[in-house]
Amino acid sequence: QLVESGGGSVQDGGSLRLSCAASGRIYSSSVMAWFRQAPGKEREFVALTRWHSSSTLYGDSVKGRFTIAKDTAANTVYLQMNSLKAEDTALYYCAKGSQYSSSRLDYNVWGQGTQVLVAS
Repeated sequence: QLVESGGGSVQDGGSLRLSCAASGRIYSSSVMAWFRQAPGKEREFVALTRWHSSSTLYGDSVKGRFTIAKDTAANTVYLQMNSLKAEDTALYYCAKGSQYSSSRLDYNVWGQGTQVLVAS
């Protein structure tokens, strides 16, 4: 089970940090990712990290602004979001899979999402 938190409302240019707490065992081969979905749009890849390595990958729209991090002892993944823009407004989901992939189809465990609203 994955539980996201940390969403909220922020002004354009502001920052937020999302958290994703995982219950149960996360295998070393697991990949943890963040996706987001705005109303009327497809679910979009944001960032991923391998659970037991420093490998990360970012979507083009967030590169240089967002950072994915993890605390393996706490079974928690974070998404630090800086320089937020109105177009970052979306429901943000945490997901777990076993493939180093930006496709939502490769993730089989999802959280319920946390809403981020960026006011311009």
